[in-house]
Amino acid sequence: MVQEKYLDLPLEEVIGDRFGRYSKYIIQDRALPDVRDGLKPVQRRIIFAMHEERNTHDKAFRKSAKTVGTVIGNYHPHGDSSVYEAMVRLSQTWKVRNVLVEMHGNNGSVDGDPPAAMRYTEARLSSISSELVRDIDKETVDFIPNFDDTINEPVVLPAKIPNLLVNGSTGISAGYATEIPPHNLAEVIDAVIKKIDNPSISIDEIMKIIKGPDFPTGGIIQGVEGLKQAYQTGKGKVVVRGKAEVEKVRGNREQIVIDEIPYEVNKASLVKRMDELRIDRKVEGIAEVRDETDRTGLRIVIELKKDADSEGILNYFYKNTDLQITYHFNMVAIKDKTPKLLSLTDMLDSYIAHQKEVVTRQSTFDLRKAKERSHIVDGLIKAISILDELIATIRASKDKQDAKARIQAAYGFTEPQAEAIVNLQLYRLTNTDITSLQKESEELQAKIQELELILTNESRLLDVIKADLKGLKKKYADPRRTVIEDKIEELKINLEVTVASEDVLVSVTKDGYVKRTSLRSYAASNQEDLAIKDEDHLIALQEINTTDTLLLFTNKGRYIYIPVHELPDIRWKDLGQHISNIVSIDKHETVVKAIPIRSFEEGKYLVFITRNGMVKRSELKLYEAQRYSKALIATNLKNQDEVQNVHVTDGNSDIFIASSKGFGLWFHESEVSPVGQRAAGVKAIQLKDDEFVVNGIVFDDLIADQDLVLLTHRGACKRMKLNDFEKSSRAKRGSVMLRELKKNPHRVAGFMLVTEKDTILFKTAKGSIHSVYPLELPKSDRYSNGSYIIDVDEHGEVVEVFEQATYTKVFDSDNITES
Repeated sequence: MVQEKYLDLPLEEVIGDRFGRYSKYIIQDRALPDVRDGLKPVQRRIIFAMHEERNTHDKAFRKSAKTVGTVIGNYHPHGDSSVYEAMVRLSQTWKVRNVLVEMHGNNGSVDGDPPAAMRYTEARLSSISSELVRDIDKETVDFIPNFDDTINEPVVLPAKIPNLLVNGSTGISAGYATEIPPHNLAEVIDAVIKKIDNPSISIDEIMKIIKGPDFPTGGIIQGVEGLKQAYQTGKGKVVVRGKAEVEKVRGNREQIVIDEIPYEVNKASLVKRMDELRIDRKVEGIAEVRDETDRTGLRIVIELKKDADSEGILNYFYKNTDLQITYHFNMVAIKDKTPKLLSLTDMLDSYIAHQKEVVTRQSTFDLRKAKERSHIVDGLIKAISILDELIATIRASKDKQDAKARIQAAYGFTEPQAEAIVNLQLYRLTNTDITSLQKESEELQAKIQELELILTNESRLLDVIKADLKGLKKKYADPRRTVIEDKIEELKINLEVTVASEDVLVSVTKDGYVKRTSLRSYAASNQEDLAIKDEDHLIALQEINTTDTLLLFTNKGRYIYIPVHELPDIRWKDLGQHISNIVSIDKHETVVKAIPIRSFEEGKYLVFITRNGMVKRSELKLYEAQRYSKALIATNLKNQDEVQNVHVTDGNSDIFIASSKGFGLWFHESEVSPVGQRAAGVKAIQLKDDEFVVNGIVFDDLIADQDLVLLTHRGACKRMKLNDFEKSSRAKRGSVMLRELKKNPHRVAGFMLVTEKDTILFKTAKGSIHSVYPLELPKSDRYSNGSYIIDVDEHGEVVEVFEQATYTKVFDSDNITES
């Protein structure tokens, strides 16, 4: 009985060992190309099998299944589908810059359609493929036994064309991936020749010859810096976009026509995505998306509506579809049996080194054959000169072997010469044959001299390589298809492209409830029916456009940036959505001001007034946010300070600050220097202990029909003229607005600038809300305490004062006005 032996090994050791072997196999022998011929093993085996079967470009097409069977049976013991798919890819004009296999029948499409089964299609090697295998029978490359040791296969092809750069490669193996783009054959050949002439040439110099990748699908590459980095390091990225033009069509309309798409983008998926964006109203102004591709070429038409923004729509498609992609270089190939990340110069050097070896081995082979033939010719010439004696010797011999032995002994011929002589046909013994033999001898001597020179002189060897490459360029070169552009274009998309422009009504409450309502819903409702919570009040009711932006400023010095079209569309009668559902805010954070913005133009400023008497001015354009998923910092607050008010100005306004103890300070905004978004303000007014700023207002010089109005906590209201005050400068104590009483002095509860249309509302400590029309009050001087409008003993002291928000059409023009 045979005793079985088992090794007791840890599982992790076994798995590690097996996976290591498997990884080595798929890296070296499956997924990555060889730097010398630019082919993966399956591709090399397909081309070699077709070459061996004489399935070449000058012969008839042959069934693909026959080739696949040969490849599987002789060289590549894998599934037929993987071999056929690799073969099909070599024939796809939209995947391979110079196709290596020509195919009859359906070989797939740029829409991602599958090819017909291999029993239906026919294939043969293309003309340029013959350059990959040319001279393979001259011992130019090493051969190894195939998987079952029945025949030999090449380790690498002679590859007279620099195939790795010309056709590129893509693949994923264990721990490595490769992404090498295709290039223009003429440019690559010129670069190889230049590199041979000047081995220390820089990447910048090479890039004057190889402008960049040349995709079979054309398109436009943007970003020369990314190209340079990729060529220097092997890794880098560029932007690839399709080629599109805007065409005028009848009826004062336009259409976008795309006739080239980025490399390896599925056209059908691209068209479907574009149409989905149209159907979902993600982009406005598109009537129809059509694929008009036919046998004359690729053509996608995007028909636009009248007066649509064609440039904006095209930019939107560049940004949101595969009409523009980022191509990532990752130039990994097998060099010296190892995967390596290669620069452009590494690739050129490897190709040149391979060609030097191929031409050296080819010349060695040719030299040996030439010398052997020369030796035979010399023997034949000598034989013809002593023909009669030779014939007599041969006739006297017993057989062929005896004849060979006799003429070798008698006349000093070598064994190969004797073999040639005894095999000589009688018709060759004419007078003309001696001259042709002498001519052949001379030609062979010249050839031997030439080949010996190639083998002993490297510059002559390099000349042979260059001459061959020039011939290939002349035969196979075609114009560049991909355009290279220096800079990556910044895509600017007008909001009108993605949002249907519509005037809407936006309402904002102090507690942070916000909504947009269609003007139709507002008009159809009773305007008093606005849903609002108790103790809350409106701070803005503005008619603005869905393409505008709303900035909501809070008492905590933060702001919320909301594109109006992103506000929830809610009926006038329903409660708005709380801003905490849009962005997160603190528990006691309330909205101080809602400012609609049409454009963040130059020359506009935001002025902030805080409770602790600070003022800050910043440029409005600083508040244009790209990301607005959270509340952003509007101003830096210190010591539990709060924002009391925010205004938009044009830089030429006056500011009036009112304090709780009845002091008012008027100064020009130019006294407040503009600072950054996150900066703190400067002192606006001198405050005493227990004093704070009630409000700060902004106005243009001496507005005729507006008055200053203040309410005190004791229920008094007074109206004043601005002329009663003297314009001063920032950080002063200001002018008295109330007469100081020794017992229970008045404290300012509210202060504002009003017109004859305005109504002021105020809330008392007992929760009741009252209104006052300030222009019904008599004008008072600075030193009076105004008129009592409420009995505080009955209703409680005044605790909050606010202006009744009225319907305001904000943008009559492109200028910003405040509600």
